[in-house]
Amino acid sequence: MARGTAYIIGAGDFCGLGLFPRTGDILIAADGGYNHLNKAGIQPDLLIGDMDSIKKVPLCIPRLSYPAKKDDTDMALCLDVALRLGYRRFKLYGALGGRMDHSLANLQLLADLAKKGHQARIIDHNAIVYAVYNGSLALPPLESGRTVSVFSWGDRADGVTLKGLTYALKDATLTNTKPLGVSNEARGKPINISVDSGILIVVVKSRP
Repeated sequence: MARGTAYIIGAGDFCGLGLFPRTGDILIAADGGYNHLNKAGIQPDLLIGDMDSIKKVPLCIPRLSYPAKKDDTDMALCLDVALRLGYRRFKLYGALGGRMDHSLANLQLLADLAKKGHQARIIDHNAIVYAVYNGSLALPPLESGRTVSVFSWGDRADGVTLKGLTYALKDATLTNTKPLGVSNEARGKPINISVDSGILIVVVKSRP
């Protein structure tokens, strides 16, 4: 099993925050995500996709090409390859913004990684997004006023407890039709978000 982190770069809005691969990590461009890396002067270890969004396909980078008509998105293909290589920690960039359908698809992928027991997050200009499945998420103290929103990514999420936020919850139930957990706030204290049964999507705003 690979001990590093798989950095996956999609074609959505790009933010390079924390994009510092180290030895043992892998950097994969999902089709048009290569354009972001190329503009930033960063070369990926691998390029995956149907190559329909790349201005000029590089010949010097290992790549896996797929037909345009396929069941999986380019991001999903990248995650599948990283999982088969043994990676269990993921940071997804360029996964939000742009097409709404792809943003929703990437949130589904994030939830699926959490359900499989892997560590993953989406990093965006405005927020970092986590998924929690039948477990908990511990966050370090965040400055007071930073928005933290919690949503059920399924019909319901039971046993939801929020600690360290302005509006606490204990053993609550969230559903996917009532945004009870939106726009909570950090208080400068450690934060713990847990769910006994279900999947939560946690959106942490980058700045207050």
